[in-house]
Amino acid sequence: MDRLHELADVIRRHAGPTAMTLGGPDALLITADAITPAQQIVYEPMLCVILSGAKRTTLGSRTFDYHAGDYLVVSADLPVSGQVLEAPYAAVGVALDPAMISELMLEAGGAPDDTAGPGLMVSRMDEGLVDAVGRLIGLLDRPGDAAVLAPMIRREIVWRLLAGENGAMMRQIGSKDGRLGRIQRVIRQLRERYAEPVRIEDLAELAGMSETSLHRHFKAVTSMSPLQYQKQVRLQEARNRLLSDGHDIAGVGFAVGYDSPSQFSREYSRQFGRPPGRDLERLRAEPMQAAVL
Repeated sequence: MDRLHELADVIRRHAGPTAMTLGGPDALLITADAITPAQQIVYEPMLCVILSGAKRTTLGSRTFDYHAGDYLVVSADLPVSGQVLEAPYAAVGVALDPAMISELMLEAGGAPDDTAGPGLMVSRMDEGLVDAVGRLIGLLDRPGDAAVLAPMIRREIVWRLLAGENGAMMRQIGSKDGRLGRIQRVIRQLRERYAEPVRIEDLAELAGMSETSLHRHFKAVTSMSPLQYQKQVRLQEARNRLLSDGHDIAGVGFAVGYDSPSQFSREYSRQFGRPPGRDLERLRAEPMQAAVL
């Protein structure tokens, strides 16, 4: 635990309003000094390592609690709710590159995985992963070394994940033509066209699956149906729009795909606990911290 505390201190020294670059895709450094209310966000494929504190993430009907020394692997774009349970909280998130995973699979002779399992898993770090993550975080204090060393350490981290208990999930991320890759195509279309009506037969065609198979594999990954997923994305986008310009609540509802202001208000209230106007007042009175990982 002393090593985790040391790494958490490094994160706190460097954390700020923007992500820190470690010789490749950004590493997002997150801290929180107090318990936070539940926040809505869409996770993308990533590794998130918890160095201090504790967090709760809800995906559909599933809840995940994780603490210092735990890590999350996310294999697809997932709309979740997250809340800091114990503070001080410190974490680092690293994007998972499917191309790098695929390359390592080929080098190791690993077979692609054509399953579509849960899109979010929580595990305990072993000593090897702690060591590799620690060396990556240590580069924040040695930025001159990052361009050369960070890519190698990232590959080591990905390899350790491939060789560990979440190896099947990692192989799914690296198998772009597998079932997870096809479900991810549907997910991205739902994210990009969240305001448009959904035809399940069109989504099934995009995935190259039957409608029944699409529903089964989509729910296995996201813990929700395609229509429920679209609703989550719509409501998160609506909340973001209200925060940026909350003068026309009905207009926001129409912009994200609702034909009825009353339906928009009902579904918004179910998702966030308050109707749009009251939720906006609370958000402006109590700005949320940025602890989203």
